[in-house]
Amino acid sequence: MKYLKADEILPKELLKEIQRYVEGGILYIPKCHGPRKKWGENSGGAAYYRARNEEIRDRFHHGISITRLSELYGLSLETIRKIVYAKN
Repeated sequence: MKYLKADEILPKELLKEIQRYVEGGILYIPKCHGPRKKWGENSGGAAYYRARNEEIRDRFHHGISITRLSELYGLSLETIRKIVYAKN
């Protein structure tokens, strides 16, 4: 989080009003409570794992064994089972 100088970004009237409550201190202003993004939306992680899991399911349905998929993707057998048998 980056610190900003209030006297450089806030209108003077607003700054004076805030100083009535907190003078010379540090004030944290939280983000607005809007809709939050889901995990992986910013980084692209969710899309990556969704595509990977779809590829795993596709390969499984084309006859590649769970053991081989586990070796190919570096995932445990249980994780591969969860992916291929998931209800989507």
